[in-house]
Amino acid sequence: MAVPFRRTSKTKKRMRRTHLKKTVGALTTCPKCGATLRPHRACTKCGYYKDTEVIKVAEKDEQ
Repeated sequence: MAVPFRRTSKTKKRMRRTHLKKTVGALTTCPKCGATLRPHRACTKCGYYKDTEVIKVAEKDEQ
């Protein structure tokens, strides 16, 4: 089995791995309540998707 002749430096290793980073996914805003959510998902705050209520969301009593 082949063995590297020289050790890979930290710089070379990090340059090779620059594209291996996490990215933030796409986000949209709910047209009904303005909450931030992922695209093509029902809003968890108001329960609407494409101007249609698809989830019954119980409202909290504000005291």
